[in-house]
Amino acid sequence: MIDHTLWLPYTQMQTTSTPIEIVASEEEYLITKQGTKLIDAIGSWWTSCYGYNHPAIVAAIQSQAETLPHVMLGGIVHPQAQRLAHRLKALLPADLNHVFFANTGSEAVEISMKMAIQYWLNQGQTRTQFVCFEQGYHGDTFYAMSVCDPVEGMHHIFKNALPKQLHTPIPRSKENLETFKTWLRLHKNQIAGVIIEPLVQGAGGMKMHTPQVLKEIDTVCKELDLLLIADEIFTGFGRTGSLFAINQAHVVPDIICLSKALTGGTLPLAAVIARTPIYEAFLSDNPEAALMHGPTYMGNAMACAAANAVLDLFSTEAWQENVQKIQTQLQNALVPLSNSAKVKEVRVLGAIGVVELQQNVAHDKAWFVKRFLESGIWLRPFGNIIYTTPCFNMRSINLQRITEAICKHIHDWKT
Repeated sequence: MIDHTLWLPYTQMQTTSTPIEIVASEEEYLITKQGTKLIDAIGSWWTSCYGYNHPAIVAAIQSQAETLPHVMLGGIVHPQAQRLAHRLKALLPADLNHVFFANTGSEAVEISMKMAIQYWLNQGQTRTQFVCFEQGYHGDTFYAMSVCDPVEGMHHIFKNALPKQLHTPIPRSKENLETFKTWLRLHKNQIAGVIIEPLVQGAGGMKMHTPQVLKEIDTVCKELDLLLIADEIFTGFGRTGSLFAINQAHVVPDIICLSKALTGGTLPLAAVIARTPIYEAFLSDNPEAALMHGPTYMGNAMACAAANAVLDLFSTEAWQENVQKIQTQLQNALVPLSNSAKVKEVRVLGAIGVVELQQNVAHDKAWFVKRFLESGIWLRPFGNIIYTTPCFNMRSINLQRITEAICKHIHDWKT
């Protein structure tokens, strides 16, 4: 029987089935109350890049908890936040030098949009709208919802309550790019920024575009002096095969948002990182020109310690080689599904494997979840997507179990 005291996310509580109770985790496994080990095929919503309970990350959190669990950053700093800020700066290209910490991805997007609007205000210009892309998803808070897909996204019922933004398809051809450029010129003086998920639009349907498309969007933004915000909350930290998706297009956004895998799926932490010209627009004798934002738990010391441990792993582990192996295994196992009449398209990039079906699986979601559980796998489809985002150190045999189960259950699915 479901406990209605605990209100679950993205869930119709009246009709949902009893959720799986997880009491422990290890490596790529979730362990149920009954002691069953489930392979986590989706990495706890794309966060656990090094699996669960990694000893280096656990040790860093435990040590920090014994020393300084948290102190607010209002007039105070601590070593873990300082170290992490400098390390993120060193990993990012060009002059993405100024790190503002937050707690969640949605909050990071809100801050980036607030930052962009105030950047223009501090220069005497009022620009309040954002260019965003169809199939995009940027979070569940109000400004973040406003730049999600307005029709197919999960937030369309709020459309009359949200700020009006400028939604457009991603320009994937030369002709579309010229149309996009002309359209941007028409709206230039009202645009605070252009926000995009580089290479992969995550929760909007795992739609992918090429590095060249991203590069062309960046070039247009620079030509028209428009701010580009890269939402790398999903794609950051190795998921697409490079440390950041922007690396593949040699793009330097004005602002980048990071979260999810930043702490290896252990503690809430996000970062909004701005280029030097953005930061300098907030430097003034006028107190009102400062960025007036400050989450209570921003830069939490334990979360920063976890993130520093994760960055240590990225500097010592063969993560790129592992992600390349995962990509090859996903391609070999899933691409043959393209021949199925039930399948619209198969997409693979880095440690992301996506099977887009011809039909929405909303009414059959419980059926799929049950079948995957019977296969010893935790995997939840959404929309018309069945996907896997495994941890980078997942054993090949377990990834094989995931892909075999995907193929089998799609084959058995009665449409």
